[in-house]
Amino acid sequence: MQSVFVTGATGYIGSRLIPLLRKRGHQIKALVRAGSEDKLPLGATGVVGDALKVDSYTEHVRGSDTFVHLIGVPHPSPAKAKQFREIDLVSIQVAIKAARETGVRHFVYLSVAHPAPVMKEFSEVRSAGEQMIRESGINATFVRPWYVLGPGHWWPYAILPAYWILEKIPKTKESAERLGLVTIRQMLNALIWAVENSPTGIQILDVQKIREISSKST
Repeated sequence: MQSVFVTGATGYIGSRLIPLLRKRGHQIKALVRAGSEDKLPLGATGVVGDALKVDSYTEHVRGSDTFVHLIGVPHPSPAKAKQFREIDLVSIQVAIKAARETGVRHFVYLSVAHPAPVMKEFSEVRSAGEQMIRESGINATFVRPWYVLGPGHWWPYAILPAYWILEKIPKTKESAERLGLVTIRQMLNALIWAVENSPTGIQILDVQKIREISSKST
């Protein structure tokens, strides 16, 4: 059993992850905005704070073994480059400071597959977040999906045949695998595994590793 602090707890992934972690016996504290407390999944203790404000929630992190950072602009697109810098980048800076100052032993960061031919700004911001975590000295797991299939996120199924073809061609095999699709179930399995398997240093869960972990947990 671990004590886990989660940001982005009411989002697409966080709202599904928290009940699963609680079911496995972990103690969960989760950051929520004022007025959003009723959106928090059952099983988590809510911490009201501002993810973009330094020291807004730092003291509530104290005593946590693992920090899971899931905050990000919803439905990323190239048009949201400014929001990536103002929300994604600022929130990871605040989170790293809170984790480092309270002695968190393991930081799980929802990043993104990179490099990528599209979504350059999004990839750059997540890469910057990874670099800041490396520089902090905290043991960390970087989870790098490209696109997560699930409720409301089904349209890429239409291009799965193209992925299968590209993965068979030597010239495109590496990029097709690195930028492959994963399901919400695969992501949740990988995040649970990350929480329960803290590394010494940095470990990276790319698309292939996310799929592998999930296949072993089902």
